[in-house]
Amino acid sequence: MKKLCVTISAMTIATGIAAAETVNFDDMKPGAPLPGWTATYTGSGTAKWAVEKDDSAPSKPNVLKQSGQATFPVCFKNDTSIKDGFVEVKFKPVAGKEDQAGGVIWRLQDANNYYVARANALENNVTIYHTIKGKRTEKKRAKMAIGSGQWHTLRVNFSGNHFTVSCDGKKALEWDDNTFKDAGKVGVWTKADSVTLFDDFSYGGT
Repeated sequence: MKKLCVTISAMTIATGIAAAETVNFDDMKPGAPLPGWTATYTGSGTAKWAVEKDDSAPSKPNVLKQSGQATFPVCFKNDTSIKDGFVEVKFKPVAGKEDQAGGVIWRLQDANNYYVARANALENNVTIYHTIKGKRTEKKRAKMAIGSGQWHTLRVNFSGNHFTVSCDGKKALEWDDNTFKDAGKVGVWTKADSVTLFDDFSYGGT
């Protein structure tokens, strides 16, 4: 049976999430524009977002790949609007001399204003930032082993001004901030020359 791009699963009451949606990119045509997504960047350069087949995909056959070079490549789902909830993705850093990063974004207002948490295989850390008018500012970081060429899971739970970031099922850091209080879009993010694969993008609101 052909896999569906979007699957909806009920979450337990304990999570506080009513329902979650998962996008695995498997019914999207490789090389074609992503339907329902905005593939762009913050800053300058040329981001290259594309659905491709990859034998290592956690949910085969397709992944979302970023292989261009830009200040901060950004790709977000157009029909999302979440104030409190979670965003999660599986990512695989493949290459990059300056960075090998994979990230998730939430409460995105536009390509220049959002929160982002990212994991970096060259630095072996997880970091949280806010990006305001295109300027990214680091707020907190934690050392964690992030293997290049390996799949990892990055997740952020956000409620009010409190954010909890976890990687591969382990809590990395927590942070409080009031910059973006309203609901916004969710998506994925990389930096500079990072070549990164993404799969099983999940999100949900309370």
